[in-house]
Amino acid sequence: MDRLNAMHVFVRVAELSSFSAVAQQLGVARSVVTRQIAALEEHLGVKLMVRSTRRLTLTSAGAAYLEKCRVILNLVEAAEIGVAEQRQHPRGTIRVSLPLSFGLKRMVPLLLDFARSYAEVNLEMDYSDRRVNLIEEGVDLAIRITSRLGPTEVARKIGSIHMHTVAAPDYLARFGTPRHPSELAQHECLGYTLVGTQPAWTFQVDGVWQTFAFQARISANNGEALTEAAAQGLGIAVQPDFILQPYLADGRVKPILETFPTPELGIYAMLPSNRQVPHRVRVLIEFLAERMGGIS
Repeated sequence: MDRLNAMHVFVRVAELSSFSAVAQQLGVARSVVTRQIAALEEHLGVKLMVRSTRRLTLTSAGAAYLEKCRVILNLVEAAEIGVAEQRQHPRGTIRVSLPLSFGLKRMVPLLLDFARSYAEVNLEMDYSDRRVNLIEEGVDLAIRITSRLGPTEVARKIGSIHMHTVAAPDYLARFGTPRHPSELAQHECLGYTLVGTQPAWTFQVDGVWQTFAFQARISANNGEALTEAAAQGLGIAVQPDFILQPYLADGRVKPILETFPTPELGIYAMLPSNRQVPHRVRVLIEFLAERMGGIS
């Protein structure tokens, strides 16, 4: 039995609570994963997991063994990273998750430049606005735009963007221009969809951040769609510079509520919390941070 490989499989099964999910990630039959765990338990002489038709749970011995496995595997990976760094030639595959609009507009040129600079690195790019689970989906790096991070998330800020409130001249001519964020409740607002949240925008009013809720007749999980809706006179939108620039340039929308700033959003490189960062991924993060430091 390859003990390191068995440890690696055990950690994945423990984290995903699923033999099938691990088998799919590894590209093997479920029975292969099951046999590896069984062989590991036989070798150790203890039960690591309790399996039922509905769930999989660790025994107390399994939980203790999991923590030790993580330490060992991290040390092995760190040693391998050290060797790779000595070669100074990043190589291997990087799976990157990117938000759709920002990824296509701003990230594609940077990632293609990176690919040209590092010929031994393979990039697998997934463009979607959904919030991926890096561990479950085997993603090495996710680019996320947000105003706040969760307490357990591992990330590095590599840039920032600014949001602006806009509407079409036709809409403002028909319904008037709001002079204060509190007036948005009387307007058609175009909301960005976040599961389980009430549509709301935050503005700085008299030096204090205040949040104003609204009802969105039109909502979407994509800023391009909402900006186009605003340009067609269907309501007011709050969107970032990288989407708004062409619409502002040709006058399809105009800024409003300019004396009430919205929060700056950070551009973060998100990393899985369960493993060391490979050298190739760190090189990509440094590359992006250098190129995106002044982005807005």
